[in-house]
Amino acid sequence: MKISFDFEKPLADLQSQIDKVKQAQDKTQVDMSATLAEMNEKFDVAKKEVYSNLNGWQRVQISRHPERPYTLQYLELMCDDFIEMHGDRTVGDDKAIVGGFGSLNGQTVMFIGHQKGRNTKERQYRNFGMANPEGYRKALRLMKLAEKFNKPVVTLIDTPGAFPGLEAEERGQGEAIARNLLEMSILKVPVICVIIGEGASGGALGIGIGDKVMMLENSWYSVISPENCSTILWKTWDYKERAAEALKLSSTEMLKNGLIDGVIKEPLGGAHQDPVIMASVLKKQLLKDLKALGEIEINALVNQRIEKFSSMGVVNENE
Repeated sequence: MKISFDFEKPLADLQSQIDKVKQAQDKTQVDMSATLAEMNEKFDVAKKEVYSNLNGWQRVQISRHPERPYTLQYLELMCDDFIEMHGDRTVGDDKAIVGGFGSLNGQTVMFIGHQKGRNTKERQYRNFGMANPEGYRKALRLMKLAEKFNKPVVTLIDTPGAFPGLEAEERGQGEAIARNLLEMSILKVPVICVIIGEGASGGALGIGIGDKVMMLENSWYSVISPENCSTILWKTWDYKERAAEALKLSSTEMLKNGLIDGVIKEPLGGAHQDPVIMASVLKKQLLKDLKALGEIEINALVNQRIEKFSSMGVVNENE
């Protein structure tokens, strides 16, 4: 098991003890299977206890694990085949957003998602998953292409936010995201959105309007990251844990507040512990939702989508 975080220290200590017993058994050739069985059972109990009591900040940490599956890995594991499509036909091809047609158990789907990198070179190439306006315009072009051929759209969201650089603002970052919100709300094909890691601000929302909006168990979705929230409120990152709790950004809190439609369970410890199983679970959920949405008349589906987002939040009207 991969152990990476401070809150996993009790597990690391138990794992170290198990490893020492295994080494002693190999060295002395004395049968210690009973001891190992007891220790492994203790480890499993501790593991369930640790991961069943995670707070908001701990889930944020898991969502950022460097080995967590990204969009292209999910597509490789889920799709029979995938053809990536490039460019917004205006400025260029934003590498932070990938998209194209893929086959899911023989059903053609337009997949669009944020893509991060595994190493420094890849992260720079993918701009750390932070899309420029041309990324959102590429996403919209692919959505309209899916609509033209009557194919459903699935978006996989994992971004620390839209790119905040001056050049992005000059090319119309706000307009590009706003245009996507409008067009996705009235897109005449089924749309499923899944937050697979980080879901920060308009960068996530730019491909986040759908008939079904789901979150993986250890992902987060918020108007701002805990660090930036802490910086604004307390002028320091030191209160990021407190900010994470106040933002109610975890999947359980988002579901409780009616802002998403469901939570997809992850392998114990996070999706990075077993990407193959995680992809299988995600694929099963997507196929189930695509089948259900495909049975709804399209105009009724669009009206339901608009109504769902219009009814979110609280409005007080004063005469």
